Amino acid sequence: MKTAVIDKEDIIINSVKDLTLNGSKGAIVKVLGCGLCGSDIVKFREKISPDGTVLGHEIVAKIVEINSETDFKKDDLIVTSHHIPCGECIFCKSGNVSMCEHFKKTNIKPGGFSEMVYLSEEHLKNVAHKLPENLDEVEGSFYEPLACCVRAVRRADLIKDSRVLVVGLGSIGILMAQALKAFGMNVIGCDLIDERVQILKNLGIDAINSSDFDKFQKCIFEKTENIGVDVVFMTSGADRAIDMALRLIRNGGKILVFASTPKNWGYANNEIYYRELTVMGSYSPAPCDLAKSLELLRSGKVKVKGLSTIYAMDDINQAFKDTISNKILKAYIKISG
Repeated sequence: MKTAVIDKEDIIINSVKDLTLNGSKGAIVKVLGCGLCGSDIVKFREKISPDGTVLGHEIVAKIVEINSETDFKKDDLIVTSHHIPCGECIFCKSGNVSMCEHFKKTNIKPGGFSEMVYLSEEHLKNVAHKLPENLDEVEGSFYEPLACCVRAVRRADLIKDSRVLVVGLGSIGILMAQALKAFGMNVIGCDLIDERVQILKNLGIDAINSSDFDKFQKCIFEKTENIGVDVVFMTSGADRAIDMALRLIRNGGKILVFASTPKNWGYANNEIYYRELTVMGSYSPAPCDLAKSLELLRSGKVKVKGLSTIYAMDDINQAFKDTISNKILKAYIKISG
């Protein structure tokens, strides 16, 4: 089978032996395709993952071999996540499932950018679902990233009709804005790229180009009785977005951090103290968030059609380059028929 692996400054295609269960519990799946996540980009560009690593986890797949006590069967089309919380540790019991050591150790093998993947019985029981008939495979690949957004919205614990600003309208920002709307929030999105602003407008959500910050700030304050937004969701990985958030959030408001930044700058201590701000992070989803994500996709409350650009597996290196250069919004790597 073919796998796409990190090789210095490139992603190259390797051939390795086909996977089999060989008596183990779980399933071998044929990967139809896999979305390219921002975390894949960070791991590749910042050299966090070593050469030979198979990245990718946003998979849609077909079961080709199975030995399981679940209701899944051969030829089922499924979506799955890659991490599973233990449910018993202090992190899980405190609601911080993505900090769970078991969560961090579990993964699909060898990775989503592979023609075949092994899913454990634990994956099948906790984080895998059949692909709804009304979703195509590319839409299904948003199952896990949307669940990350669902968890972020839940962690923020917002009052209905809160005025929320989403900073950065990449694919995650567009998902986040729709998830917030689905949970009953008044949402405004902003980005520096007109095409991304228009995508959100086309989805029925207010969006503004923030290139001229003074003009943008005036617009936000006009919309919020001159006090600022209740909550800012930081889906932009730009360092300068931190200052933007602090200037637009109302006193007593919340900032939800959902992106890493190159310089790893922080939020000013005295701003947090004197203004009683809450700054919090959110990372990966729990099984309940995954189930909610699939419901939102199935129901059409979150729309993802047309957000992805499809690349053949042999063109995965170009997909990485186009994503890094902001040439595209989201890449979907088509791996098999």
